[in-house]
Amino acid sequence: MLGLFNLTTPCASQNRAMTDPSLYQRPVELAQKLIRFNTSNPPGNEGECIAFIADLLASVGIESQIYGKDPERPNLVARIAGRGQAAPLMLYGHVDVVTTTDQPWQHDPFGGQLIDGYVWGRGALDMKGEVAMFLAAFIRAHVEQASLPGDVILCILSDEEAGSEYGAGYLVEEYPNLFDGVRYALGEFGGFSFYLNGKRFYPIMVAEKQHCWMRLRVTGPARHASIPLRGGAMERLSQVLADLTTKRLPIHVTPVARLMIEALARELGGLQGLALHQLLNPTLAQALLNLLSESQRRIFEPLLRNTATPTILHSGELINVLPSEVRLELDCRLLPGMTLDEFMAELRELIGGEVEIKVGRFQPGPPEADMALYDTLASLLREADPEGIPIPLMLPGVTDGRIFSRLGIQTYGFTPLKLPPNFDFIATIHAPDERVPAEAIEFGSSVLYNALQRFK
Repeated sequence: MLGLFNLTTPCASQNRAMTDPSLYQRPVELAQKLIRFNTSNPPGNEGECIAFIADLLASVGIESQIYGKDPERPNLVARIAGRGQAAPLMLYGHVDVVTTTDQPWQHDPFGGQLIDGYVWGRGALDMKGEVAMFLAAFIRAHVEQASLPGDVILCILSDEEAGSEYGAGYLVEEYPNLFDGVRYALGEFGGFSFYLNGKRFYPIMVAEKQHCWMRLRVTGPARHASIPLRGGAMERLSQVLADLTTKRLPIHVTPVARLMIEALARELGGLQGLALHQLLNPTLAQALLNLLSESQRRIFEPLLRNTATPTILHSGELINVLPSEVRLELDCRLLPGMTLDEFMAELRELIGGEVEIKVGRFQPGPPEADMALYDTLASLLREADPEGIPIPLMLPGVTDGRIFSRLGIQTYGFTPLKLPPNFDFIATIHAPDERVPAEAIEFGSSVLYNALQRFK
């Protein structure tokens, strides 16, 4: 393992000569520059982007250290001192992005263009736009010598999109001392606005699902494809896919989901609030979910059940041979507190007993959320947007928060973005034409700067 090393590549030297120390004052431009580094994962190649960030920090007098298993896939850690009246607070985000292959983009996904008030490009939302916000707030706190309750640690990571082996996983396993004393961290995703019944809500992530990859194997007779066959591997696979896509796993109401739905129901009030509250009744929840719009179902359904989504299929090699086995990979997300054995039992009941199921990877998360910093973050959003309504959120996906939780660190998804009513945040992430309103980046940078002076 390479461990701690310096970035001394020619690119890093060029960035050092070209870095504008005032760039932190223009977080939109900073986001554009980060997007222009193609850090699609795989392979990642985050090195040049991390070098650029290191040079920006150095240009304002902030030292940083680089850690990594691979010099092309480094991670950056920097620290500024506070008053020592609170435990250190960590800001962390990743600069790798998902692929753009086979996606029809209107504009260059790595152009970082500012068009019609939006910054376009892969990573605008996930999460180079938010990394730019973190950098802007962190550097501003240093330059303006803001009064910080405790030290602030900035951690910029690689490899979040493909399992975190080179990023958070590596740091937590090899350098846990970097995070000594840290109780709370701000990361992705939360603080973005969405609208219900004309009201603007800001969900603050306090919990996330657990990550699990499954491999299914179905078998059957192999023979020439010219001879029709009943009960072969392909037919059995079709039934498994039908079960996974048309049936649903059971409803479970977790504590954070209850907090979120109760807050929404209370704020909406009336018949809509009363109806929404019925999501907390497992016998009525599915019927109510069926009545919601597609965008609303995307918000609520993953909060109430485990999910198992088929993503990769492996089968035969010749078109004229019926395969003797078919392998299917599932991306599974487990509710907080759900054990792997409990989930396996639910999955087995859904798809039947003739399918072989193996666990590819399981990364458990904390079963309960520490809400101690929630009220502070909520008050910051209310001050920035008096019409906004903060609510707690359980993220249906996973973040590097599951990795840092091994050190006892509670992550709050807090990357504030004030979005227009017609902007679908969830549907835009990882999609073609990913983009973020420039005004939202300015908004978030300001809120985060205030957060650095208010944590406790």
